[in-house]
Amino acid sequence: MAGQRRRQPIDFTQLDNAFTQMADWKQAQRWADDWWVESIHQKLDQLAQHYGPVIVRLEAAYHWSLDQAEYATDIVFRRQADLQAIYDNLTRTAIHAVKPEHVATFLGKKLHGNYQDELGNRFDLRIQGTRIKHTMGPVSLQRYDQFGLILRIETTVKDVSFFPPYREVEHRDGTRLTKWTHMRKTLYRLPALRQALRAANHRYLEFISTLADPSAGVEKLRKLSRTVIEQERSYRGFNLFCEEDQQRMQVLARGEFNIRGLQNRTLRHHLSDKSSGQVSRLLKRLRLHGFVKKVGRTYRYYLTHFGKEIIAAALKFKELVLIPQLAFAPAS
Repeated sequence: MAGQRRRQPIDFTQLDNAFTQMADWKQAQRWADDWWVESIHQKLDQLAQHYGPVIVRLEAAYHWSLDQAEYATDIVFRRQADLQAIYDNLTRTAIHAVKPEHVATFLGKKLHGNYQDELGNRFDLRIQGTRIKHTMGPVSLQRYDQFGLILRIETTVKDVSFFPPYREVEHRDGTRLTKWTHMRKTLYRLPALRQALRAANHRYLEFISTLADPSAGVEKLRKLSRTVIEQERSYRGFNLFCEEDQQRMQVLARGEFNIRGLQNRTLRHHLSDKSSGQVSRLLKRLRLHGFVKKVGRTYRYYLTHFGKEIIAAALKFKELVLIPQLAFAPAS
């Protein structure tokens, strides 16, 4: 593929056995799909004649068969940060969410009670990154991040008969029937094998695409807690475990503010220990962190959708999770 790209005016960037940038990805996919078993057979015969010329003198030929095959699907990200934002969660979730019956489904099989071969998940930490591997007998389906830019899904099979092709079979009496048959190891079964391996990759991708992506929540938490600087003045973020910040969340959650909005003077009724200047700075801090928005040409503020989300989550976490959990924790 790299050779084809160098003969044609399409820019690309290649790292090892992967492409991290391509001017025309659709054309690249067409190149990847555009190959013929006959040309592979011819190339193998040429190599055999060059390195083993004795077969020419014997007027013999090799029979090429499949021993092991793999098919990889690469999802290329523009930035490492985009992949890393979801990769760790995908890995942790897949370790717990992928069950034996899921692995069988990815590979187009149905798990039965009499299955005796190896089946399971494995997590590995490598120099290049992390990898999660799902196995079923002679087949493994693995996912890993390559160079921090590529999410690679790869299915490897050591015994191609694991994937029975659905093809037309001619019987001895001349009748023809389309059915699931035994996958032979001949080189000319590569197209059917490629179809089976690619389908396994796509089924796995469909599964992991349904897993929750926490990157939006992570970004919202950062927005909540980070310090904002405006006109050389800093406004610190909010800490959901800070008693003072929790008190302010409870005040903002009052129904009257949701209906009529809030102002400096109305907010001071519930923050009696704060001066007018301190409440003004609090309102500025809330606005810069996205909690409230100001109504144009007025001194009235309303909670934003983000502010409502944060306040509801903070109160729910405190009342329904943190307090009940600590109530049953052993005393130190």
